[in-house]
Amino acid sequence: MITLEEYLIENLRKSTVENYLYEIAKYKLLNKNTENYNYQNVMEYVEIIRKNYEPASIIRILSALKKYYDYLVNTGIRKDNPARAIQLRDIKKKPIQLQDLFTDNELQKLLEPRKERYQLLAKRNQIIMGLLVHQALKIGEIIQIKTTDVFLEKAHINITGTAQTNNRILPLKAEQILLFYNYLEYKKDTSNVFLINKLNSPITQSDINYLVSTYQNQFTKKLTTITIRQSVITNLLTKGNDLRMVQEFAGHKYLDTTEKYKQTGIKALQNAIEKHHPIQ
Repeated sequence: MITLEEYLIENLRKSTVENYLYEIAKYKLLNKNTENYNYQNVMEYVEIIRKNYEPASIIRILSALKKYYDYLVNTGIRKDNPARAIQLRDIKKKPIQLQDLFTDNELQKLLEPRKERYQLLAKRNQIIMGLLVHQALKIGEIIQIKTTDVFLEKAHINITGTAQTNNRILPLKAEQILLFYNYLEYKKDTSNVFLINKLNSPITQSDINYLVSTYQNQFTKKLTTITIRQSVITNLLTKGNDLRMVQEFAGHKYLDTTEKYKQTGIKALQNAIEKHHPIQ
């Protein structure tokens, strides 16, 4: 039978797996017979950690518990996940700051080709910026992409989710297809790793953060992979795209997360009306 660690590795990045294994081990150490816990039992534990941890930590621990019970269901140890329905609506994540977001025109600047010393890295960097702007991917999703996840003939890419996002299939833009093809032609590495650094090693979170930082001098607003993703999602909703379609595109596990972006757009409209209303 597959182990808990093997199960987590299938869907999560290494750092998340290590974190989840730690939280699950602590949960099992502090509680007896967790395999048979019901909703109320899990909620009692959640109420305990709410008194001792910050909101972000509570959300992370709860995500770990959900994965733990998903594993038990997957391996036939139990038939249901008692933690699946738990949503702590009173725990507020850091709100999206409208002033930090970028317009579509500003995001397009990130897609302009730049001269690079190495042809392979030039194409790789264009691919990364495209995945951020066109698909609004998280760093954890980008570094997990395998060559076998890319289907150029079908014009789509398979995305493996993170602790906060779902697995999904996203379409590729026409310009991305040609770029991906040329990159794979230049790429000498024969492993299944899609994006590599100049040492032919798998690209890292630090590599991507550094790349994005080199575009900062074009903007006064803080440019990060997070603000790029937030901008793309907010812009989609501002254009009137269906909420559930955007949820699926972004990989949000819960519709509440997507609605947060919609509220950001509504707030911006309200502020504009208040600022320019003739009565003012």
